[in-house]
Amino acid sequence: MGDAKYDRSIDIRGLVCPMTFVKAKLAIEAMAQGEMLEIVLDYEEASRSIPKSMKDHDHEVLKVEKINDTDWVLLIRKGGA
Repeated sequence: MGDAKYDRSIDIRGLVCPMTFVKAKLAIEAMAQGEMLEIVLDYEEASRSIPKSMKDHDHEVLKVEKINDTDWVLLIRKGGA
């Protein structure tokens, strides 16, 4: 999606909290520091809660964008050690 380069992408459309965060957390935990994760979702609450949770876990939120009437795309860079 978009013009940003990412290392991994997950599509969690159709899921609601807390599964949206669980899937995002598992995906980013499996990645190396500095890699970027794209998340595609269709649950509005998760478009706010996932970025907040990622920031709370020292990851960098690079993009939160509504891409159509129902979907958002998030781009997260894995931080931490």
